[in-house]
Amino acid sequence: MQIFGLDIGGSGIKGAPVDLDRGDLAQERFKVLTPHPATPDGVADGVKEVVEHFGWTGPVGLTFPGVVTDGSTIRTAANVDKSWIDTDARALFSDRLGGHPVTVVNDADAAGVAEMHFGAGRDRKGTVILLTFGTGIGSALFVDGRLVPNTELGHLELHGHDAEKRASSKAKEDEDLSWEHWAHRVRKYLAHVEMLFSPELFIIGGGVSRKAQKFLHYIEDIKAEIVPAQLQNNAGIVGAAMHAAERDG
Repeated sequence: MQIFGLDIGGSGIKGAPVDLDRGDLAQERFKVLTPHPATPDGVADGVKEVVEHFGWTGPVGLTFPGVVTDGSTIRTAANVDKSWIDTDARALFSDRLGGHPVTVVNDADAAGVAEMHFGAGRDRKGTVILLTFGTGIGSALFVDGRLVPNTELGHLELHGHDAEKRASSKAKEDEDLSWEHWAHRVRKYLAHVEMLFSPELFIIGGGVSRKAQKFLHYIEDIKAEIVPAQLQNNAGIVGAAMHAAERDG
């Protein structure tokens, strides 16, 4: 069974048909740059370009980098244009895609669901937290395999700042931090999250999951197990497709 999954990020919009039996992409993903400013119309044009690249005509699952309520309404827009707030994203994308059935879910929640089903969180009980490090820091919180949606733990205050302003991949790039220096910031952030939630497992997702060997060994004194996401940066695409398949029946 294949469903189209599409992951909207602060820097790129990427998607592909997903094989839901294997939990993997059925074709090589296609990516376009996120427009700046990342307005609803601009992002919708990018979504259309990605979907049309594959000639896809069925249901589409999309992620969004912010809080999504009722599977449609955007409530926060930290790393895209503020005009997204209160937008009916499902109606916008469905209209732009010619009426295709569309579902919308928080990006980290989608990645987390995919990792819990197919990846590093499979068969894990207790409290598991996936954190995606990219333009910002996304989070997905699971208790005995059940998702607590829209946690947005990247916006916890850390030393007077939004944590993602200090410890995201974008912060590493913008400040030209070494892997070691950046990992020490990530450790402080993980220690803060651990103090609040006491998870058994942290899953590190986003693009940096491909480079876990460069920084994970610098992160010490965290009681929880820390592992990279197995689906790496495709987790959001897979999770979006899973969400669409569930909603579409």
